[in-house]
Amino acid sequence: MSVVDQIKARLDIVDVVGQTVKLRRTGKNYIGFCPFHQNTRTPAFVVFPESQTWRCFGQCNEGGDLFSYVMKRDGLDFSEALKKLAEQTGVELVPITPHSQAEQDSQTRLQHILDEAMRFYRQQMLETDAGKKALNYVKARGLSDETIKIWGLGYAPGGWDTLIKHFSKTGYQLSELNDAGLLTERDDGSTYDRFRDRLMFPIRNNLGKMTGFGARALNPDDVPKYLNSPKTELFDKGHLLYGMDLARREMRQLNQAVIVEGYMDVIALHQAGFKNVVASMGTALTEDQFGLIKRTTRNIVLALDADQAGQNATLRGLETARRTMGEELDLTFDSRGLLRFERYLKADIRVTTLPEGLDPDEIVNEDPEQWRKIITDAKPIVVHVMNTLAEGQDINDAKVKREIAAQVMPLIEDIGDPVEREAYRQQLANLLRIDERALRLSASSPNTRQKSGYVTETEESPQSTMLDNLPSITRRNRLLETHTLTYLLKEPEKLYQLNRQLGILDLPLVSGDDFQESDCKLAFKIVQEGLEQDAEPAIDYIEQHLPDIFDSEEPPSQDPLALKPSQSKSFYEQFRSFLRIRKNLIEDKVQEIQFLQADEEARPYTKDEADKLYLELVTQRRVIDQALASPLLPEDSINRSAKPDNKRRRM
Repeated sequence: MSVVDQIKARLDIVDVVGQTVKLRRTGKNYIGFCPFHQNTRTPAFVVFPESQTWRCFGQCNEGGDLFSYVMKRDGLDFSEALKKLAEQTGVELVPITPHSQAEQDSQTRLQHILDEAMRFYRQQMLETDAGKKALNYVKARGLSDETIKIWGLGYAPGGWDTLIKHFSKTGYQLSELNDAGLLTERDDGSTYDRFRDRLMFPIRNNLGKMTGFGARALNPDDVPKYLNSPKTELFDKGHLLYGMDLARREMRQLNQAVIVEGYMDVIALHQAGFKNVVASMGTALTEDQFGLIKRTTRNIVLALDADQAGQNATLRGLETARRTMGEELDLTFDSRGLLRFERYLKADIRVTTLPEGLDPDEIVNEDPEQWRKIITDAKPIVVHVMNTLAEGQDINDAKVKREIAAQVMPLIEDIGDPVEREAYRQQLANLLRIDERALRLSASSPNTRQKSGYVTETEESPQSTMLDNLPSITRRNRLLETHTLTYLLKEPEKLYQLNRQLGILDLPLVSGDDFQESDCKLAFKIVQEGLEQDAEPAIDYIEQHLPDIFDSEEPPSQDPLALKPSQSKSFYEQFRSFLRIRKNLIEDKVQEIQFLQADEEARPYTKDEADKLYLELVTQRRVIDQALASPLLPEDSINRSAKPDNKRRRM
């Protein structure tokens, strides 16, 4: 992942803009007064969290991404903004080296191996007699054919080398299969299939790329019941949440994330329409996992099992969440007092305990409304901790009172709102049957935090080094932009051909406004400068002036709208890729107009102006749709249509 993506993954544009602009939420977006021109009557400055972009619909008529905002706000060029934000987020600026490129190539190859393994397991479940028991199992659990397809479920045959034999025909080495976590090595150095006679759950990262597998034993005598991929270059379950790639959009729309424990729970809940659900894959929740969620929503419900192990895991996870949700504030405030005052209310974490003996999939299959009520009734984190710690304890025991207070008070003291903080103190005092003043003294004790049992257990949790959690829409657009720019950087003269094809369609020529990403804007500017100067070949000019931070990326294999640079390099494909960029921009613009016109305070256009602009955009989109549906370039289409006339003339 490029340094630009790493920075964006650690910062939310709403938080960055909110440092200097008072924003109010309107639907999925935020609106305020533009900081770049004087205006106190009509708020026309909009921040779009889903795409991580901003736009002023007033006097400025400008917009862009996180980088462009910081550049304009602080008067910096791109390299200066990059350095500033890198320092702020702890991202190291290092040039791309042959070694780092080799690592990236290795990861891509491992992902291809896992993609192929997923296809193999799926074929085994759907097309073999042995796989019928896996298929019958998921059908008995209520999963539809469509759900099975969406989640890529499959079956690992019982043989010791079935997968090895399959891959022997593909050109991959056994060492690569081992690196992908698909094999197990014996003491003598030989290998065998890691997954045998198991229901297979493909595990993807939040961008939808394969990282590994979870596997459930189908034979009740096989242990363990659940077996995951080992830790690999791609797979670390502490950095992943099952279903995150499919849940992100719904999380943002509902402004809520629900965390459960099992694969089947997530799948069943999504099938029932509850698509804001992910799973922790049976591990204690980590800072990295909460980091994946916090830019999508700050409202989190932990729906964990009612057994004691689940309760203990909850306590450990809650302190992790409490600390993680405040991490980014370190990037904003210098004052420790202000940081402590604000940190906790950056997230609303609630906990619900499931009915004894029931899993989420059983609940939702029996009565979806019961699941909805369970989530609605989730208790605030402090209340849950109080009740959990007090359950089964002798509240009259002074030592019990002290231990409960030691674990609950750090949570209470981190709450920013004084009214809420005071209310929880009173509630805890009533629960423990003590004077509230004793709690205040306890909170001021330097040993209080150290005595918190679940705090010390999580203090050794590894810090997140990289939060690869860009929203899917942002990710898709960035991939298309970097793909097109990578092509133009290698063959800059193709820009003339690209503009010629756009001219035939009567569409605007390529400009910097077609690229939302600041580094892509910069790269395109350098392409233009290289073509305009005549002192040296354009490609040489580009190589000398392009910063090392521009990192081309390949689109995910499952995205049919994106083209891989490693595949065909034909201009036809590049032209279509650019049309998709233009279409995405038009669709975003249409949505922005609709959003702003619906807000009376922010309405930047008259009705006639909005109608005219809307018609222009819709017309351009229709032209692009027709071009994308054509198997020919516009120029070729014209030539092709003329050929029959020539034939008739010759006859």
